[in-house]
Amino acid sequence: MSVYAVIDTNVLISAILSKKPDAATVKVIKAVADGKIIPLIHEDILAEYEDVLHRDKFHLQPSTIQTVMRAFRIYGVEVTPQQADETFSDPDDLIFYEIALAAQDRSAYLVTGNQRHYPARNFIVTPAHMIYILENASD
Repeated sequence: MSVYAVIDTNVLISAILSKKPDAATVKVIKAVADGKIIPLIHEDILAEYEDVLHRDKFHLQPSTIQTVMRAFRIYGVEVTPQQADETFSDPDDLIFYEIALAAQDRSAYLVTGNQRHYPARNFIVTPAHMIYILENASD
């Protein structure tokens, strides 16, 4: 069974920088690579990934960035955002929410390490909760 999910940038960065192969963020990105999570994307999300991955403070190799971006472009499903009535303290978070909202007909999730940045909605989950969902889903 596969699930659709928008992966917040903080989950992606945390997974790449993690030294723990059993970290929930690492498992989420591995689930994308394994086809268990189908990432939902949009040009603005890909631009956000590119911007953050290129920040000097992360010291990421260009080959790492290219591999990650290629994977999201290949395996991702593009979704048109659904306008949300909520306001966000960080406007960059809005597109992640609007994409997840637009894909509720696919029972999509938004996976984030910063739930407090989003309204309380049952489709917004932590990486650990996403892994729990995957492990307990029936095929």
